[in-house]
Amino acid sequence: MDEHDMLLSPAGVDALRTALTRTGFTGHGIAERLGAQATAAVARNDYRAALRATEDGDPLGTLIRVFICDQTEPEAAVAAALAPLALEEALAGGLVERYGDGLRAGVDLEPYGDDWWVLADVPASARPGHPLHAEHVLGIGGATQTLIGATVRRRVGSALDLGTGSGVQALHLATHADTVTATDLSERALRFAATTAALNGQDWELLRGDMVAPVAGRRFDLVVSNPPFVVGPGTTTHVYRDSGRVGDAIAAELAAAAPGLLTEGGTMQYLANWVHVAGEEWDERVAGWFAGTGLDAWVIQREVADPMAYVDLWLTDVGQGADPQRAAVWLDWFDAHKIEGVGFGIVSLRRGGHADPVVRVEDLRQQVQPPLGDQIGAWFDRQDFLRVRDTEALLAERYRAANGLQLRQEATMGEEGWAVDRQVLAMPHGLRWTEEIDPLVLALVGGADGRLPLRDQLALLAAAHDVEPAEMAEAAGPIVAHLVERGFIEPVTA
Repeated sequence: MDEHDMLLSPAGVDALRTALTRTGFTGHGIAERLGAQATAAVARNDYRAALRATEDGDPLGTLIRVFICDQTEPEAAVAAALAPLALEEALAGGLVERYGDGLRAGVDLEPYGDDWWVLADVPASARPGHPLHAEHVLGIGGATQTLIGATVRRRVGSALDLGTGSGVQALHLATHADTVTATDLSERALRFAATTAALNGQDWELLRGDMVAPVAGRRFDLVVSNPPFVVGPGTTTHVYRDSGRVGDAIAAELAAAAPGLLTEGGTMQYLANWVHVAGEEWDERVAGWFAGTGLDAWVIQREVADPMAYVDLWLTDVGQGADPQRAAVWLDWFDAHKIEGVGFGIVSLRRGGHADPVVRVEDLRQQVQPPLGDQIGAWFDRQDFLRVRDTEALLAERYRAANGLQLRQEATMGEEGWAVDRQVLAMPHGLRWTEEIDPLVLALVGGADGRLPLRDQLALLAAAHDVEPAEMAEAAGPIVAHLVERGFIEPVTA
């Protein structure tokens, strides 16, 4: 993108940055000005306390009222708050717009983190009854934050953001990638992204085109995408939401493209929706996307919505909540394809260069210890450990139980006292898995204190249970691999 593809001129972007810094229009500055209670209320879209705290019309208060509380303020006050950015350029670039007897926000200018700002379109919730632009550019929503938290934040040479929108993912990528490339089908979105990049002093390569098309033949160390993943009949009304593909084909398409996008050892992560079809196992269907790719894959399903709730959500998202005809067409399509629900989750892929890639597709509904990206990175590390060890090598290692590991028991009172019915291992941190176990696995985990090789530990268990050591070792191999993959036990490194 060249300098003319921004909402403001380069000098205008510099002037806006100066104004925002001068007034303290940052996450920290706003929180300090409003106080904890008012700041928390703003997060719930309750602006009463914030409006009371900004009645004096000073520059920071004016910017808070315009861009946070969506108020119309006097032109002179807005001009003073934006100085040295000329009001004429702010109006021409759409930063603010005339409304009634004053000016209001023309875009969503959101302080983000300690010293970033993100430019996007004003959300539908701030303009009730006003349909969204077909090329509406999203700001920082729930899906955006999910991908931010799930991305593995390790240092890489090159990173790619497919479908960048306002550029939020690219902002984060620039903190741990030497170069950042971002694509989008929408020229309008790229103007917002270019402005976000310049406002934050970052330099990205911005390319226009549909998903991977602009980077055909190129490879990257890290690829992320919050694509237009909404499942439906393939109708496109809003580019941030609708891919033009039928059903969940966009997710399968990204899986097929991944091998050609990644460098050796590279990682790709994207958000996806997938259908739950009557009579089919959803996890087997999704796993099929990765057959033949040669990539390790971990797909975790975080939510499932029924068709009615799903359609209501996305019609409301674009300001079409009261559109029964559109809803009926969409629901009829679900019925015709026997779709009982739609799953939402995160796809993480890695080009490991192995002949036997690992593919896991599973539910992960519980709350996990943030950031999820650290947990995903550790999961791939554990796969590396397991891949190069057969049963003999696994048993030669020493293990210890994960820190804080808990045992939960359910018991029934009988004539002879309490009888244990069920025992569950629970991890209070990390991925917070729970696993029902039998007494033998409990003994194995309980004895994992890092002092003995597992083979010696199993020999003691075999003697205690009058079992042949070889039989015990053979049975323990898959169990140990599973416990390591889940993180219940950890290898002790010298």
